[in-house]
Order: sequence, then structure tokens, then C-alpha cells
Amino acid sequence: MSGHRQSKKRRYIVWGVTGVAVVAGAGIAAQTSMAATTWPAQKTFTGRAFDACTAPSLAAMKAWNTGFYGAAAVYVGGKNRGCAQPNLTASWVKSVSAQGWKLIPLYVGAQPPCQTSANPERLTAATAASLGASDAKDAVAKASALGMKAGSAIYLDMEPYDTADKACNDAVLTYVRAFTKGLRDKTYRAGYYGFTSSSAKAVATATNKTDLPGNLWYALWDGKNTTTSDWPWGKTQYTDHSRAHQYMVNSKETRGGYTITVDRDAWDAPVAITG
Repeated sequence: MSGHRQSKKRRYIVWGVTGVAVVAGAGIAAQTSMAATTWPAQKTFTGRAFDACTAPSLAAMKAWNTGFYGAAAVYVGGKNRGCAQPNLTASWVKSVSAQGWKLIPLYVGAQPPCQTSANPERLTAATAASLGASDAKDAVAKASALGMKAGSAIYLDMEPYDTADKACNDAVLTYVRAFTKGLRDKTYRAGYYGFTSSSAKAVATATNKTDLPGNLWYALWDGKNTTTSDWPWGKTQYTDHSRAHQYMVNSKETRGGYTITVDRDAWDAPVAITG
């Protein structure tokens, strides 16, 4: 995600080297032990979304409500969240939801031990499970305080790392499983943002799918507004409204007199339940 923890220049150096429907039960095939809980109907958005480092003002969101984008991703928390969020309040969520926007909660949790960038929170093999559980608890608290209700999806942001480092990769998957379980225990759906070359690949190709997120948001900057034609893994994976694709980054756009630098996303996955 552009600029959330590192400068754009630093992020590129690191990477270089290393329509709405409400449906019940969609997008949870990869999660386990959900049948015992009565889950709220899932709110799914299909269309174009954007994510920006800082949630835009209410006036900007109103001006941008032209139909080109229908959803916006917002950083609800995490110690590695890089931008201040002066606009992101429960009142803001209520107001933009009333404007018709669908919201996508992002949580920037602990990052891999083998990642080359500096992070305030970094997991280790010893702390992966406990950090995953505590970060999930914090993510739910942050989303709930903003008016994002049980049944909402929360997407865990995992930046690129060396997946060939087995110890590192195993620690990341331990963390992700603990985060997913923590969300599920509070009746929130788990999503995951990562890169097709590393962090998303680790989840999509994991042999053991137990407790991995049921919704995958993959970063592949090919400029293609699709969640199907460039999907790099098995066609039967993450089907039934469970995919999102970040296809363009750092797009400086002006709508209604407001200029915002955003990343563009093709969306066919769960969003927050608000209102």
C-alpha cells in the first residue's frame, strides 16, 4: 500500500530487492470452524475501489462520489500504519456510508522478521502466535469503534518478504493464522493483502489452509481492472466473491476539484458492514 509505513522511494527499493450484494456465507471457504457461529450476512462489493494513505475529508469523498469508484479502503489501525488519520472517525464512517461508499478496513499488523525495512512492530517465531492474537483483538476494537459491525471483513496488510526463508515464512503463517482465528472469535471475517510475488503467494500456495484468511487482496501492478484474467493461482481458489486486485499505484487523480493520490483496486470481495 503506497506510503503507509515507508517513503515511496524506500518501498520501491525494498520491493526491488526482495455493484453491491449482501450474501450469506460467501468468501469463507478457506476459513475453518465458522459453522458453529451464526454469522451476519456478508456485505460484498463488486466494482472499482481505491485506497489512500490518509482517509480523505468528507468534502473530498462527496466530490469523488461520481460512480467511477464505489469503495474506499481505510487504515483502521496497527502499529505499522504509516499515516495519521485525522478524518477517520465514527462520524466520518457514518457520513461516507450515507453517501453510498462501501468501506474496506485495513490493519497494518506485525511484519516479517526477514523483511529488510524498519518497522515498529516485527514478529518472530516466538511471538508470532501471541502477536497475531493481540493484533486481531486490536483490529476488532478499532473497527468496532469506527462503527464497522460484526460480520465485517478486516484485511491484514503484509508487505513483501523473502518467502524462500522457511523459518520466516513459517512465522508469518503462524501470525496470520492467529490473526484470522482472533477475528473469527469476534465474528469478523478475515481478509489478507499481499503481493503475488511473496506475501500473497505464501498464503495462496500454503499446503495447510487451516485458519488462513478466506479473502485475498493481491497486489499485481499490471494495470488490469480484473480479479480473474490475471489471477495467478488455481481457478477454484478464493471464488464466490473472495478476491480483490490492486492493479495500479500512486495514481494522482482529481475529481470535483479534489486531488488525491490513490492506488486502484478491482474489487469482488467483502467490505465493512456499517449503518
